[in-house]
Amino acid sequence: MTGPQRADAETIDALITALYETITGPAGPRDWDRERHIFAPGAHLMPTRFAEDGSHSIQILDNEGYIKSRTPFFEKTSFYEKEVSRREEHFGHIAHVWSAYEGRYSPDGEVVLRGVNSFQLYHDGDRWWVMSMMWENEPTGIPLPK
Repeated sequence: MTGPQRADAETIDALITALYETITGPAGPRDWDRERHIFAPGAHLMPTRFAEDGSHSIQILDNEGYIKSRTPFFEKTSFYEKEVSRREEHFGHIAHVWSAYEGRYSPDGEVVLRGVNSFQLYHDGDRWWVMSMMWENEPTGIPLPK
């Protein structure tokens, strides 16, 4: 664990890289202090879900709610997620990032999930912050965009 680092918030690339690094690794604790440094106070993390009956829902969490909900999984499960492509759009002090990802249970293992993260970012004149993050895992029949 590395903890909060100034360099994590200086560029969009560093911010997104740090975010993936905080959830990636062998089973055990994650570097939640580093994650707290990446997300702005009041930021939202919003996973979307498909149900077996075909319905769809969204969960809206603050950072502490996300940490609480995901800690049990990461404590017992090795998980490695990496970005496979990115598209960025900027205007003034805001940016939107589309980041496609793949997840595995070991660094070189079989891909067990893919999806897209949507990040809304803000630069306060000093550093970048993640203001919100929404994501959807790739369901059967809806392939990731190229």
